[in-house]
Amino acid sequence: MTATLTAPLSPYRFFHVSVERTCLVGPSTVRVTFSGADLAHCASLGLDQSLSLFLPRPGQDAPVVPLEEGEGWWPAWRALDEDVRAVMRSYTLRALRRDPDEIDIDFVLHGDLGPATRWAARAVPGQRAVVLGPRVADNAAVRFRLPRDADSVLIWADGTALPAAEAILGTLPAGLAADVWLDVPHTADRRPLQTPADARITWLVGDDAPGARPGERALEAARTTARRGTRPYVWLAGEADAVKAMRRLFVRERGVDKGRVTFVGYWRRGSSEEELRARRAEKVSNA
Repeated sequence: MTATLTAPLSPYRFFHVSVERTCLVGPSTVRVTFSGADLAHCASLGLDQSLSLFLPRPGQDAPVVPLEEGEGWWPAWRALDEDVRAVMRSYTLRALRRDPDEIDIDFVLHGDLGPATRWAARAVPGQRAVVLGPRVADNAAVRFRLPRDADSVLIWADGTALPAAEAILGTLPAGLAADVWLDVPHTADRRPLQTPADARITWLVGDDAPGARPGERALEAARTTARRGTRPYVWLAGEADAVKAMRRLFVRERGVDKGRVTFVGYWRRGSSEEELRARRAEKVSNA
């Protein structure tokens, strides 16, 4: 998502925000609530709305993002020294509220392995950040698109995609058949999920299967679950290789039309987000 603040019809813009409060949602997740006057212009359908979050480097009071470059902010940001430019990460917009204007972002705590995780684990009220997010509710960063004729939905998410899956479940039509598999690290990461759908939710807990790769248990569970409905829609999000394996299962083994499968790799085992973004940028430039 690299749209800019300056384009008058752009669905995205930059928002200056600061930490309002934090809370632990579970042993593996901290929820950071951001506030700011700019958020009056934020809009969202909920669902799996993604945004880009810019965080300061150690010793900085605010993230360094070259907003003055207008449409050229992206190459200008990439040209900055890595120790200076803001940490940039993609997250789900977990919630948007009014009066006051606030947003929630859930961070997965997976040790002291990355700058965003370290920042979230230590975040305190008043710390500043920048968000590149939606000012038009219906935009391309919402990937979940339930067809009008869908009579069932199938969802797989790992811990990084749990906030999106939770938001999606809350918006499903009443009574819609939904089969949901959620991979989380610990038993305490399970929590009640509210949905009007007729949902069968299966929690796949890492503590119960030490050493299992992302998605392994979900493949077997999805393979043996009786299918409900004849016009399913599938949404898969999480570790990239696991997402691809799940997609192959539904398209090749379960006979789901590939046009009715949305799959999003939120991360890749062994690769940082900077590496993934660099590869995507290279593909675009070589296209």
